[in-house]
Amino acid sequence: MSLLVLALGQFVISLDYNIVYVALPDMGAGLGFSDHDLQWVVSAYVVTTGGFLLLGGRAADLLGRRRMFVLASLLYAGSSLMGGLSESPGVLVAVRAVQGIGGSLLFPATLSLINTLYDEGPARNRALAVWGAAGAGGLCFGSLLGGVLVEAFGWPSVFFVNVPVAAALAVAGRLLFPADGSRDRSRRFDVTGALTATGGVTLLVFLLVQAPAEGWGTPAALVSAALALGLLTLFAVVETRSRDPLVPARLFAHRGLFAAMGVTALFSATFSSVPYFLTLYFQRVHGYSAVATGLAFLVPAVVVAVGTQAGERAVSAFGVRRLLVGGMVLGAAGAGALGPALTSDGSYVRLLPGIVLLGLGQGAAWTGMWIAAAAGVAPGDQGIASGMASTALQVGGAVGLAVLVAVAGGVGQNASGPGLLDGIRTAVFAIALGIGCGALALLARTRTTGP
Repeated sequence: MSLLVLALGQFVISLDYNIVYVALPDMGAGLGFSDHDLQWVVSAYVVTTGGFLLLGGRAADLLGRRRMFVLASLLYAGSSLMGGLSESPGVLVAVRAVQGIGGSLLFPATLSLINTLYDEGPARNRALAVWGAAGAGGLCFGSLLGGVLVEAFGWPSVFFVNVPVAAALAVAGRLLFPADGSRDRSRRFDVTGALTATGGVTLLVFLLVQAPAEGWGTPAALVSAALALGLLTLFAVVETRSRDPLVPARLFAHRGLFAAMGVTALFSATFSSVPYFLTLYFQRVHGYSAVATGLAFLVPAVVVAVGTQAGERAVSAFGVRRLLVGGMVLGAAGAGALGPALTSDGSYVRLLPGIVLLGLGQGAAWTGMWIAAAAGVAPGDQGIASGMASTALQVGGAVGLAVLVAVAGGVGQNASGPGLLDGIRTAVFAIALGIGCGALALLARTRTTGP
């Protein structure tokens, strides 16, 4: 039952990220958003989630994993209720920022609960596979559920649907998870480190989200870059002098964790960018409705879920690193097969070979990278280790999508015509190249350091 609750928590995080996309046009019309400002319904969530993950991870270690899980779930429920009741653009963007903070608290709390409730080995691997399948389902089912809700009940329903689910998570977490006990007063919370890290990473993610559309030479981009660099430099200095740093020095020496962070960043930059370009392809090239687009993502959702389960079984037979190499090889082959199938008159069936290979590789790699990130990390550091890996996930995704959009020739939600299709196809081939390079790098590391 505990695993079901943890999986549902991951499902909610993934669902909430994706469900608003199909509701954006209705939100813009209903609340009077300008075309320029509408993107912040998505970006506010991304920026605050990425910026607060390190803080959320350390809070789980020091304040209690169950406490943070319950608090984050209640934050989700309350902000979702306010989102559905919003009557102005500013309020809705602020609500999405609060939801992002909820995600930054819930994600590491959920992951660190798995890594402490289940012993390292088959039990933990199985739990991570179930958790990963729930996340994949949330990402893909979000589009479908959002389309159905918007057409039936209007855009506020994509927020209201979260309220009972998040509230139930808070109650279930309180009842099912082991009590945290009293706080260890010998361990201090590194306030200065938390503020500088959160500010620096938040500004960095803001820069990576905003600059590709607005320009890298704009005053906002230059100021954000300077402040992010300054705050992250100050964070590094603070950490070397703190008695109980936000990120303990022992984790900087953990080669497995940093390798897993690299894989996680690459995964997010490549695999996680595919739905963006497929959505453009379905809606802008073939004119799918919101509901039809959601239905088109059902096959990827099922295949990714199968991949997570296959990955859990493959770890025992081949080891984590070989699993990751195999998953990336499958993913590169899938993206390579998907590219030529993206045509103006092609059928959905023609996409299936690439989608299946890509989804299996994605599911296997997702399971493997979280197993790698938790391996060998002490229970008291699982929260911050989860926060570090998930920060790499967010930053990698922001960098990857910005680069891919630039490589594709600046395609966007309002692009159209043959240039859009060429750009989408170019991006998918670039994704195949990126995943393939990652597989080669891991294979080379395996040959030099052993499995």
